[in-house]
Amino acid sequence: MSGTISIARTDQETTISIKGRFNFEMHSQFRAAYQEETVDKSRSRRFIIDLTGTEYIDSSALGMLLLLREEAGTNDADIEIANARPEIRKILETANFQRLFKIT
Repeated sequence: MSGTISIARTDQETTISIKGRFNFEMHSQFRAAYQEETVDKSRSRRFIIDLTGTEYIDSSALGMLLLLREEAGTNDADIEIANARPEIRKILETANFQRLFKIT
């Protein structure tokens, strides 16, 4: 069973909220949530991945976050992973994601 994604957009920012299980089953849904905003590389955009309702995250979800970073401009990407539960934050930190993303 996978989770659900909701998206909120402003002129400068896209917030992707993930509820439930963030796993491989969400790959196409997650990619569709940001793909339109990453097409124009000249336009700076901020992404917030809100994990408030995320109960579980697996290695494929980590890979999806890395793909977002790559498509958003790698080192120039402004991506924040927000509101992760302690057990999910530990997974992110074990994978050294704090070096690649802002984790709040």
